[in-house]
Amino acid sequence: MSATTNNILMENYRNTDNITNDIGDIILSAQQTAYKTVDAILLQRNWLIGKRIAEEELDGKNRSEIYGVEIIKKLSIELTEKYGKGYTKTNLYSFYLFYKEYKDIFHPMSGKSSMLLSWTHYRILLQVHDIKARAWYEKEAYGQTWSTKTLQRNINTQYYYRLLQSRNKSAVESEMKDKTLDYQNDKLEFLKNPIIAEFMGLSSNTDMTENDLETAILNNLQKFLMELGKGYAFVARQQHIHTEKEDYYIDLVFYNYILKCFVLIDLKTNKIMHQDVGQMDMYVRMYDELKKRDDDNPTIGIVLCEETDEDIARYSILHGNEQLFASKYKLYLPDEDELRREISRQKAIFQLQQKEKAALGTSNG
Repeated sequence: MSATTNNILMENYRNTDNITNDIGDIILSAQQTAYKTVDAILLQRNWLIGKRIAEEELDGKNRSEIYGVEIIKKLSIELTEKYGKGYTKTNLYSFYLFYKEYKDIFHPMSGKSSMLLSWTHYRILLQVHDIKARAWYEKEAYGQTWSTKTLQRNINTQYYYRLLQSRNKSAVESEMKDKTLDYQNDKLEFLKNPIIAEFMGLSSNTDMTENDLETAILNNLQKFLMELGKGYAFVARQQHIHTEKEDYYIDLVFYNYILKCFVLIDLKTNKIMHQDVGQMDMYVRMYDELKKRDDDNPTIGIVLCEETDEDIARYSILHGNEQLFASKYKLYLPDEDELRREISRQKAIFQLQQKEKAALGTSNG
């Protein structure tokens, strides 16, 4: 253990009149310190990977631009096969950009080595093409200890430019702090970071549903589809995918070996909105780009809605494949009525179980 790590843990030690809280603080401090250590190594790894890709690009500077694209595509396949998740084409290109935009970040003379953010912070900062704005966001994120969600929200809402143009900067700042309060108070955000889990070769949290009812519905839908006997093979639960801006989790992923396609399922706990289908279209597009083989058929997405009065399902497939969906896919996919009845049935079973638990608790009391 380094002297720095040792000092941080010792400095955070407190002896109050609540032993549970005191030990909780020790555990949280140790977890945070371990996370920061791992994240610092992850940052260096990504920078070095980007550096190596950039050096390869320089070696091939007299070749066509396709050369660089082919390098990343080939690397993604080979690295994923050998080292597992985390080496998608998008990620490798992000590493490359990170090196290109922050070439001196680890040089002691640059003065930046003492002001390092997490990899997720830098991945978000790379979205900002205005160099002055990016430097400002970087400085504020470090100085104000912004969480990654706070940083993403501030970039999305043009916080830097709004401050520049506003005569009442304190009002803009106060509004920002109010809007990001929940993000800043999430002390366990670092434990939920799927990038760290991928880096460490650990499994991401596969039980991220919001409530017991949602978990019960997804558990039984998984069994329901497998029992249909129409070619379903289970692939993943709460599968993590990320874009440049957000991390997403697909509730259930199957592969249908009769249809030769992936089937994605997402459950919503409120009324289905047009943006929910739009999000599923994004999942479908990403799956077709990242997972679909040349001989696979287009990916299908199903958005389910669990509401008090009505349970519905919406199918999502990219434009241009509607005829294929209508003529072939519906032979092997449960129709909307089947899915609606299954959701309603699982809700009824769950509610009955809750009543039985409550009654048992009352009788034991």
